[in-house]
Amino acid sequence: MTSQVHIVMPPHVNGVNRLFGGQLMAWIDVVAAVEARRHTHKQVVTVAIDSLRFVRPAFLDETVRLDACVTWTGRTSLEIRVDSYAEQLSGTQALINRAYMVFVALDENGAPGTFEPFVPQTPEEKLEWQQAELRRQIRSSSRA
Repeated sequence: MTSQVHIVMPPHVNGVNRLFGGQLMAWIDVVAAVEARRHTHKQVVTVAIDSLRFVRPAFLDETVRLDACVTWTGRTSLEIRVDSYAEQLSGTQALINRAYMVFVALDENGAPGTFEPFVPQTPEEKLEWQQAELRRQIRSSSRA
C-alpha cells in the first residue's frame, strides 16, 4: 500500500473553502502511479479513470490522506484503488473519495511491458479482484 498526506491549504480550495475536485484528482493520480510503479518496477502511464466517486467534501485546514493499493493485474496493465479520507484536528476522519485507476506498465522502449502479477490473498482482495474483472469487461465492451 502507498499512502500520501496533504493539508488542505488556501491554494487548494474554492470560494466556499472546499477542496477543488481537480486538486484531489491530481493527488489521486500521483499516489496511484507510485503504487503502480512500486508493483511493476516500471514506468507507468494512466490509461483510464474507471471510477471516481466524491462522497463528501474536504475543507480548508483538514488533512487529506490517500491510500492506494493494487486490486487487479493483467499482462501489461493493472488497476489501483485509491481511498481518500479527510481528517480533522480532533482526529475524526471520513471517506471523501474512492477512485479506480488503470495503468499500463512501459518497458525500456516505451511499449507495454510485462511484470509480476498481483495474487490476491485475503477475502477482501479476492472480492476486489472479481469486481475489477467486471470493470475490465465493461471497459473492453465499451471499446468495441
